[in-house]
Amino acid sequence: MKKLEDYIRVIPDFPEKGVMFRDITTVFQDADGLQMAIDEMQELVKDLDFDVIVGAESRGFIYGAAMAYNLHKPLVLVRKKGKLPWKTTSVDYDLEYGKATLEIHIDAIKPGQKCLLVDDLLATGGTVKAAAELIEKLGGEVAGILVMIELAGLNGRKKLEGYRVDSALTYEGK
Repeated sequence: MKKLEDYIRVIPDFPEKGVMFRDITTVFQDADGLQMAIDEMQELVKDLDFDVIVGAESRGFIYGAAMAYNLHKPLVLVRKKGKLPWKTTSVDYDLEYGKATLEIHIDAIKPGQKCLLVDDLLATGGTVKAAAELIEKLGGEVAGILVMIELAGLNGRKKLEGYRVDSALTYEGK
């Protein structure tokens, strides 16, 4: 029987030498792989009490939508600057080479709502931390953070101290 990591294509030296890129498009391209990923991610948070799933752009939308459907929960989108059509609030955060901004609709989360933040990857933690800040800015509570893959060698979990963080797969490198 295949394991989740069997569905991930590894591409050496992309985007730069020394990086082992974990390509999750191959998970999406296989019905069994996608179902396994969603099932395993849901299993990790089965004990968690939350009201809303928050998907981070863009692959967090895929996992988040499937889980929201399965669990009959609302799905809220956190997007890159300029992508949401209505009134937003934003958070700026640092990238490896520069800055970026994430936004959320100002009415997407109600004060006191418990949120499960879902994304595909935890690397340095910048994007996930910014998304968590947006949830809290609207008065929501980050009940947990769930990712498909964690690159432990990049220490993203350190940036998320104080939050519950679950990952379906953890790789030691970057």
